[in-house]
Amino acid sequence: MRNLAPADRLQRVADAVSLDAEERGVLAGDGLPISIANGMIENVIGKFELPLAVATNFTINGRDYLIPMAVEEPSVVAAASYMARIVRECGGFQTSSTGPIMRAQVQILEVRDPHGARARLLREREAIVAAANAKDKLLVSLGGGCRDIEVHVFEQTPVGPMLALHILVDVRDAMGANTVNTMAEAVAPMVEKIAGGVVRLRILSNFADLRLARAMVSVRPEALATSEYDGHRIARGIVEACAFAIVDPYRAATHNKGIMNGIDPIVIATGNDWRAIEAGTHAWAARSGRYTSLSKWEIGADDALVGTLEMPMALGLVGGATKTHPAARAALKVLGVQTAQELAEVTVAVGLAQNMAALRALATEGIQKGHMALHARNIAIVAGATGDEIDKVAAELARTHDVRVDRARELLEAMRGGAS
Repeated sequence: MRNLAPADRLQRVADAVSLDAEERGVLAGDGLPISIANGMIENVIGKFELPLAVATNFTINGRDYLIPMAVEEPSVVAAASYMARIVRECGGFQTSSTGPIMRAQVQILEVRDPHGARARLLREREAIVAAANAKDKLLVSLGGGCRDIEVHVFEQTPVGPMLALHILVDVRDAMGANTVNTMAEAVAPMVEKIAGGVVRLRILSNFADLRLARAMVSVRPEALATSEYDGHRIARGIVEACAFAIVDPYRAATHNKGIMNGIDPIVIATGNDWRAIEAGTHAWAARSGRYTSLSKWEIGADDALVGTLEMPMALGLVGGATKTHPAARAALKVLGVQTAQELAEVTVAVGLAQNMAALRALATEGIQKGHMALHARNIAIVAGATGDEIDKVAAELARTHDVRVDRARELLEAMRGGAS
């Protein structure tokens, strides 16, 4: 794929997943008509585009996937694809997930007996669940709906005692924000009466700690080996790099950003809410009271490198931009997932691959060598290179490890002067 022109890559993907002419067109760059954009948000003046790429080599639970990724950062797609190729030789990624349970919170103030109010609310659990489900009979008919409630007491806050009633809702293949918000609004009057207080906020939580996706990989040391580094040395270096992120929040922030380099581009390409995913992710990373690594890397049996990643992943296949954005629909067809849970599992597997790529680079030649080689193309474009000049200038910048705009301009001037 890497040596093909963009149009040829698109044709290859189209043939693989049976895209029709319209779907090929929206992925080629005509994906969002201004008329649709104008209906999606307010005060629309145009559209903002990102490069849309496909990561390859991914085998997840024994099935091959093409991964659509919308991202501007060089090296992300290449790194994910390269790690996926290594993992593929070792059996691929294994994933699992919990059910698609989302939370909505109902804030209750001015309660004289907060613990008594909690007991009263829990006693009326069935009535509250029934009231929530009455607002979405379609979801219930699809096997979803409100499953349970929780009641949390905060005895001391800046505004006095407070309760938070959580409704826990199986949202099926939706992200679920609108569903749980509507249910929270519906139960608010009942909750207020039972608790003997005043309801204020009624809204979902983006900390989707009951909607988890997990990915695992086991890689033989010999699969990691390069001409310069022994595979056991690389595996140990990855474990040591992860240990740094586990103990140090400064390192953990960058470590986890590398995981999100793989996750956010899929979330964006499929029309899902990447801000919600980011918020839930970092809340999960800090759930112990201390911000730490999302992933874990260990040396397992037979000296295999074992990586695991578990995190909230509230993604949907129905509703929102996943249905209104033509390119998002086409990207989902390329991905070929059947449920929101499958989408979540695939996305977390790509996050683990991206993490593996970053740690492998840090443990060997450093992060800049590969990244700057790919970034050189951007620098060449900034310097004014076009067409074949881009690759020629970028190759020389990378060869000399001197990736600067002024150096790119010097090369470009020399190239054009020689041509004349």
